[in-house]
Amino acid sequence: MGLLDKIMGNASEIDVADVSEELAPIIGVNETVERVFKEVRDMYVFTNKRLILIDKQGLTGRKVDYHSIPYRAITQFKLESAGHFDLDAEIKIWVSGQDEPIEKQLNKHVVVGIQKTLADSMF
Repeated sequence: MGLLDKIMGNASEIDVADVSEELAPIIGVNETVERVFKEVRDMYVFTNKRLILIDKQGLTGRKVDYHSIPYRAITQFKLESAGHFDLDAEIKIWVSGQDEPIEKQLNKHVVVGIQKTLADSMF
């Protein structure tokens, strides 16, 4: 991930080994991390069982919100690709039991990777 991407908050895929120590406390015994996409501080972690949205909050990032979504609870998702002048793509994920979808703005180059990983995991 380049410096400009970090400043703009664009997500990129990172090597699982680079974050394995950080993720170890939240990963189950029979769970393996398959792909990780990272923004400046936030991460989208795809395991063999669930999607984990990690949101580091505050100036220091010490407060962390972990949103765990089992793939079986995802009812649908929608991808809006970026246009010529629009740098961001958008993904919406509907989870059973919630009226509103989870919405994320992503770099137009990684939203396809996230969408493919969701499709592979759900079906």
